Amino acid sequence: MTKIRDRIVEFRRVPASLLVRNERNWRTHPEHQRAAMKSVLRDIGYADALLARRLADGRLELIDGHLRAEVTPDEEVPVLIVDVNDEEARLLLAVHDTLPQLAGSDDEKLTELLRDVETADEAISKLFETVAGESTTALSLRLGDGGGEKLKIEPMYHVVVECEDEADQQAVYELMHESGRHCRVLTL
Repeated sequence: MTKIRDRIVEFRRVPASLLVRNERNWRTHPEHQRAAMKSVLRDIGYADALLARRLADGRLELIDGHLRAEVTPDEEVPVLIVDVNDEEARLLLAVHDTLPQLAGSDDEKLTELLRDVETADEAISKLFETVAGESTTALSLRLGDGGGEKLKIEPMYHVVVECEDEADQQAVYELMHESGRHCRVLTL
């Protein structure tokens, strides 16, 4: 078996504002995720390090942790510095968040965990609702079932219409409503 290399060369605390954002970062961070991240950092603090590599000019370029750095620009943040070249950094950037998405989930354990975690924070509660929405067991818990029984959700079919502005949205709504369709206005 081939020996696995340890590419971590240093651990440092660095002002987040000095970290160079990776221009190839493909992750986007909607406002509800930013709010949840701020809440978790406020309530718990840093419990994981950001990942960066040293550039030729000595600056540190992020590979992972862009959101954490963005929401705490005035903080010194924990950073693992790895010895990777540009090609290896691109590979890490591509797979670092992708690999965990391949993991499965145990709905019963998730339901139990969500049942045992209490928070009054609105952003974290919304995060839980999103997580619960991915699990029928957890969803039944969030809907007040409480018994842990799986909720059978019948298929629903929707059409989302992208509108140019609020006036266009209102016109589409009225047209659909007048034709007897059950519809709602949704602004994202």
